[in-house]
Amino acid sequence: MTLQYSPPIITSELGRHTDALINRNSLSQTHRTPACDRIEGVAVEDLVEKFGSPLFVFSERVLRSAARRAREAFESLYRETLFAWSYKTNYLRAICNIFHDEGWIAEVVSDFEYQKAEKAGIRPSDIIYNGPNKSRHSLERALAQGAVVQIDNWDELGLIEEIAGTLKHAARVGIRVWMDTGHAPVWSKFGFALANGEAARAALRVVANPRLMLHSLHTHIGTYLLDPVAYAVAADRLLAIREMVHGQTGHLVPCINLGGGFPSNSLLHGMVGPAELVVPPVERYAEAIAGVLNTLPRSRRPQLRLETGRHLVDDAGWLITSVVAVKGADRTATAGASVHDLKTGFVLGEHSRGSYVVDAGVNLLYTATWYRIGVSPARAVDMPPNVVRLYGCLCMNIDVIRESVELPPLEIGDRLVLHPVGAYNLTQSMQFIAFRPAVVLIGSDGDVEAIRRREELADIEQGELVPARLMRR
Repeated sequence: MTLQYSPPIITSELGRHTDALINRNSLSQTHRTPACDRIEGVAVEDLVEKFGSPLFVFSERVLRSAARRAREAFESLYRETLFAWSYKTNYLRAICNIFHDEGWIAEVVSDFEYQKAEKAGIRPSDIIYNGPNKSRHSLERALAQGAVVQIDNWDELGLIEEIAGTLKHAARVGIRVWMDTGHAPVWSKFGFALANGEAARAALRVVANPRLMLHSLHTHIGTYLLDPVAYAVAADRLLAIREMVHGQTGHLVPCINLGGGFPSNSLLHGMVGPAELVVPPVERYAEAIAGVLNTLPRSRRPQLRLETGRHLVDDAGWLITSVVAVKGADRTATAGASVHDLKTGFVLGEHSRGSYVVDAGVNLLYTATWYRIGVSPARAVDMPPNVVRLYGCLCMNIDVIRESVELPPLEIGDRLVLHPVGAYNLTQSMQFIAFRPAVVLIGSDGDVEAIRRREELADIEQGELVPARLMRR
């Protein structure tokens, strides 16, 4: 039997026929942007009225919940786990103290952060000192006080050997190792190379020095790592170095430190969400790591240390900001238009793409460079959204918080709520053009307290020195 081929017919219903295009999706005319008018039960407008805009807001409940979930995930599978709070992620004292209350010790990467931990009342023996740029003065203090110093390079090892010779006790140190786990970009800037035997040679040199005590084998393989298997690979390789050192010297290194890098529920630009579906839960990371460590006999299992940051604090932070300008949208042309007409105009390109300028910029949102920060209006708007650009308030064209985001028609003074923003944005924020905003904490009891006041001119100028000849009377 012969079959006659008939080509498919492309009808206008599938082309640019306007009504078909607009009505094809039955939800296209009823979609509304969800509003975020409250944070942890507190009205956004009340927060702005009392503390101003922009305003960082943190939730104590979310912070403690994240800490307790992480601890349960790991300790239920590997009891000998100790967490250190990564100060560089957010070093506001109130935030740090919440994690210290939850049993976290401190991980610092500079003399500045070491002093922050000391002032917070952390015992030196509960401080892990990381980083590639440790001053001699800070090393002398840390080693004398009993902190664990993670050695980053050969020059630092030589300096530590020199300092240790002046101490009355053996200095506690670790060896930082970099490796290619095959699952993430390689962080080769920090530590000793695994593949060429450099890390093993450094470890053996430490053990051979009676003035040093090799406390830890440490690695931090990256950040925002979405594959838990990478940590299993790293753990297995650190255990191999540990076994080699034990076989050659009899010293069994008591601690394995796998650093941090667990992701928060945020998305990188270009990722398809929601985050809850693409970001593994912390339990997956615990299973991967414990699955390796639990293969050892109990008597030979090391203490596991983790230096968590982003995973714990990012989701606990919001930024409230206000619209200060509406750009690129001819609102007179759309005044009185129906929802159908507005949707038609946007789809067919008859209305230009608009943008909003807000009173916060990338000086406060450094992570917006990499992360697609969520944006929600603080009030419900009974209009369909349009794709707009969200600009910050800085006098720089690169000050773009979101290149494209769906938002409804907004007016000057409308609030937007950005989330999550709790990790790194405060510690990496800079004073540029505008004062840095206040930061508030919503307590577990619902009370709102300022944990950093808004900057004033005196805060910025207090470190300045003006030669007498340049003083203006």
